[in-house]
Amino acid sequence: MRNYDLEFLKRFSLVLVFLTVVTLGLIIGAWFLHRSVPTETPPNVAKRTEARIAPVGAVYAGATGAASQAAATAAAAAAAAAQSAYGGTLDGSVIYQNLCAGCHTSGAGGAPTLDHQHWDARLAQGTETLYRHSIEGFTGAAGVMPARGGNPALNDEQMHAAVDWMVDNLK
Repeated sequence: MRNYDLEFLKRFSLVLVFLTVVTLGLIIGAWFLHRSVPTETPPNVAKRTEARIAPVGAVYAGATGAASQAAATAAAAAAAAAQSAYGGTLDGSVIYQNLCAGCHTSGAGGAPTLDHQHWDARLAQGTETLYRHSIEGFTGAAGVMPARGGNPALNDEQMHAAVDWMVDNLK
């Protein structure tokens, strides 16, 4: 081999060694950077954190504050209505047809059917007693009335509406 070929091989080998060292340095640097990047947080952990640090209340001030407060109150009422049975309806016939008719039409469990023969003694006790028995439940000699007709999602107003409808529709 000639002398200039040996010189080329030496320099080319040095370039290859340099490039290999640079490549290894970049690989090691990338590995360290990858380890320093935090891992992605799972969505359920993020939701728990957001719920934990959410504000407890709000401050309403001035005219815009009054509007915001009214909107918040309306949203809370809508959410509460969505949580109650039958969309929060106060139509006694809807509640009766969906829940009460199962027992009060057939007399199951000693439930009084919608006629004066079964209701006159109960009406003599007063509507407050009827309301209380429908809400809290009642066990008597004639039968059993489960609390809220067996549907705990019914609110007091809905129970009052159902009792009033039943009393108004006695035969």
